[in-house]
Amino acid sequence: MPRKICVVITARPSYSRIKAGLRAIRVHPDLELRLVVGASALLDRYGRLVEMITADGFHIDETVYMIVEGENLVTSAKSTGLGIVELATVFDNMRPDLVVTIADRFETLATAVAASYINIPVAHVQGGEVTGSIDEKVRHAVTKLSNLHFVANAHAEERVIRMGEDPRRVFVTGCPSIDLAKEVLADPLLDFDPFQKYGGVGDTFDWNDDYLVVLQHPVTTEYREARRHVTETLFGVRECGLPMFWFWPNVDAGSDGTSAGIRAYREIEHPGGTHFFKNMTPEDFLRLVLNARCLVGNSSVGIRECAYLGVSAVNIGTRQSGRERGRNVIDVDYDRESIAAAISRQLSNGRYPSDLIYGDGQAGPRIAALLASAPLTVEKQLTY
Repeated sequence: MPRKICVVITARPSYSRIKAGLRAIRVHPDLELRLVVGASALLDRYGRLVEMITADGFHIDETVYMIVEGENLVTSAKSTGLGIVELATVFDNMRPDLVVTIADRFETLATAVAASYINIPVAHVQGGEVTGSIDEKVRHAVTKLSNLHFVANAHAEERVIRMGEDPRRVFVTGCPSIDLAKEVLADPLLDFDPFQKYGGVGDTFDWNDDYLVVLQHPVTTEYREARRHVTETLFGVRECGLPMFWFWPNVDAGSDGTSAGIRAYREIEHPGGTHFFKNMTPEDFLRLVLNARCLVGNSSVGIRECAYLGVSAVNIGTRQSGRERGRNVIDVDYDRESIAAAISRQLSNGRYPSDLIYGDGQAGPRIAALLASAPLTVEKQLTY
C-alpha cells in the first residue's frame, strides 16, 4: 500500500518551502498525499493562501483554524496550544503513516507535538539551521521531536547529528524552495501585471523599469520595537528613489506594530511609487524578486532564494542572525541612513553569481524518494 504522507501548510513561507515536495509526493507511485492547511494560510489579512493552494491543483483534506487574534507573545503561545489541540484531532482521524512539518514557526512546533503524542512519525524539513529570535528554539525542539530530517546542506546535517540525532536518519536534500527558484531562473520573464493580478494598494508604476522588493517581518524577541524597526526601513528605502513592491508581514508577535508603522507612513508621507501586497504565488513572487534591483528587509528569501538567483539583498536586523549567507547579502542595523547606504552599494554591485548554499533545485524529488523508502519508526534515542 502507498504510504499516506500528511503535509501541514500554515503560512506563506511554509508553502513556498515545500511546494516542490508536494508535487513530487503527489506523483510518486508509492506515496499518497494528504494536505492539511491552517493558521494564517486561511486568513484574508495574510492573503488567503488556501485559495492559491487550491488553484495550484492540490486537494486540501482538512483545514484548521488556530490563530488567536493579537499578534503578541501571549497569543503566539495560545495559538500553538490551540494548534496542538486541533491537529491532534485531525491526525487521529486521518491516521497518516507520517507527518511532514516545515521550518521553525510556532505552527511547526504544534504539528510535531501533536503527531508525536499520537505515535505518528514526523519528518522535519529545514532543521539544523541557525538564526535569531525564538525560531532558533522552535527549530531545534522540532528536531528532537522528529524521526526523519531533510536538511538543506552539510552544515545543517552536522548540527542535527551533533544534537544527538541518528546520522542514518539525517538526509541532505537541499531546500525545496530552491527547486522553484531554479524553475524561475530558467523562465525569468515577468509576464503578468502584478497590480491587475493581485490588487493591493498604493501607486502603480512600470514594473519593466528598475524597482525594489521589500519584505520585513517582526522579530518576536524584539516585538515591542516592530513599529520603530519598520519606520527606519520605510525612510531608508525611500532614499534610493526607486519604486518598490512592499509585502505584508507574517502573523508573528509584533505584526500589528509592523502593520501600523506601514499604514501610518502611507497616510502621513503619501509615498509615491510604492505598492503594497498581501501575497502572491511563490513562482510569481520569485519572478518579481528575480527582476528586482535588490531585495530589502529581513526575510529568509534574501538569504536563501536570492543567493541562488544572484539577486542582491540588504538584510536588516537580527532575524537572520547566524544563517549562512552568500555573496549577495549586506547586513545592516535598523538605521535609515545605513539602510539607504547599503541599498546604494547593492545597486552599484548589480547581480551576483549563483550560490548553491541551500540546494541545487532537486530537493522535492529527493524528499519524495526518501519518504517512500526510509524506515519509519516513532522510537528514538539520543546518539553519542
